[in-house]
Amino acid sequence: MPATDRHLHPLTHTTPDAAEHYEQALDALLFFRPEVVEHAADVLRASPGSPLGHALRVYLAVLGTEEKDTAAVRDPYLRFRTALDASTVTPRESLHLAAADACLGGDLHGAARILDELAVGWPRDALALLAGHQLDFLTGDAARLRDRIGGALGAWDPDDPHYGPLRGMYAFGLEESGHYEQAEEAGLEALARNPRDVWGVHGVAHTFEMRGRFREGIRFLDARTADWATGNFLTVHNWWHYALFALEAQDVPRVLDIYDTAVHPPEAPALAMQLLDASALLWRLLLAGHDVADRWERLAQDWAGRADGPYYAFNDVHIVMAYVGAGRIKDAEELVADRRRWLAATTDPALSNHAMTAAVGLPVCEALIAYGTGHDRRAVDLLLPLRHRLASFGGSHAQRDAVQKTLLEAALRAGRHDLARTLLSERIALRPSSPYNWLTQARLADRLGHHADAATARHRARENG
Repeated sequence: MPATDRHLHPLTHTTPDAAEHYEQALDALLFFRPEVVEHAADVLRASPGSPLGHALRVYLAVLGTEEKDTAAVRDPYLRFRTALDASTVTPRESLHLAAADACLGGDLHGAARILDELAVGWPRDALALLAGHQLDFLTGDAARLRDRIGGALGAWDPDDPHYGPLRGMYAFGLEESGHYEQAEEAGLEALARNPRDVWGVHGVAHTFEMRGRFREGIRFLDARTADWATGNFLTVHNWWHYALFALEAQDVPRVLDIYDTAVHPPEAPALAMQLLDASALLWRLLLAGHDVADRWERLAQDWAGRADGPYYAFNDVHIVMAYVGAGRIKDAEELVADRRRWLAATTDPALSNHAMTAAVGLPVCEALIAYGTGHDRRAVDLLLPLRHRLASFGGSHAQRDAVQKTLLEAALRAGRHDLARTLLSERIALRPSSPYNWLTQARLADRLGHHADAATARHRARENG
């Protein structure tokens, strides 16, 4: 009899010892604990031919958006696939391997669809749900973020110890789909089950961000610091959320302290996900008129040292933010030129990053360069057609808001007052408690000579500050 996982799914070519390591890896993965890497390695040390062990290793490599990690697992995986007798694995494992194949081939959308199919047939496969959920995030698919988890929840026993992190995932999917109150409720339920569910913390933080409830966001994160601020893969990202709340509160010294000590401290490894948060935070400070030139240069050096190829367009945008912020315009332009050469030489329609780069990534990069060099009308012309399509190159609403703010600030600087008024009306309607929205409204009113309206807008900012 083959070994099984805790839900009695067979694990072929997997010893009981390897199955135990797999369960440990899965538990660590669901709570974003770094020991998942060692547990995943233990699976293959105990059973080098384990299909789920190999699929897990591929998912870990691809979901981190580190090109070098994907390259490192490719040859071992291909050797395993060549040697594997496909008739000896279960249909569930076959789908996992097909999803892993698609991931390594750069077809993130195809992998997500395969994991959709897998979740329908085996809704209690937590690995399929989490890997699919993260692919939905990387491809900006809000409906799948919500429905992939929502469609599986009914098959789970609420007493299952992994039901909590599923609720945490569901919270993020609900939030990205605009169901903020339901998302907050689901995230808090996940945290009631396990306070160290950092994806649940992340989901609830997003609900406060999207509703402009920054003071509640600060109180929420302060009350749970011991649960999220150390020892997990989301530590930096949740500190980034804290910094967004502090920036909305106009507490720039606190923002800079968080940046220097948590988001991009001197000893920080140059990991894409962490550098991305650093770029996104400094870019918001740049948009707000704060001079942080010394920080930009070190960040740009960290990005340059990675020498990233055309792997994930969302990362490219944040590389360009760092180059532009540091005044390294030639480096930014060379990255754009490199990606254009790659697009011309690559024609595989299944390569997700090709479409993401062509349709959104490159125009956004060019707009950031235009904004950084004072060509505001060009920045507006590039970003305006994209503002309702930005999700297609990945990330969350909160992350993509840096691009939306760039469009607004460029419209103001370019004298596109009607457009700025429209964009501000949209923002205020969604987040009437945002001081940034009201202060920007005041700037627009002053430029139009409507000084009484500007005073009213500044008063609204103070009321919400």
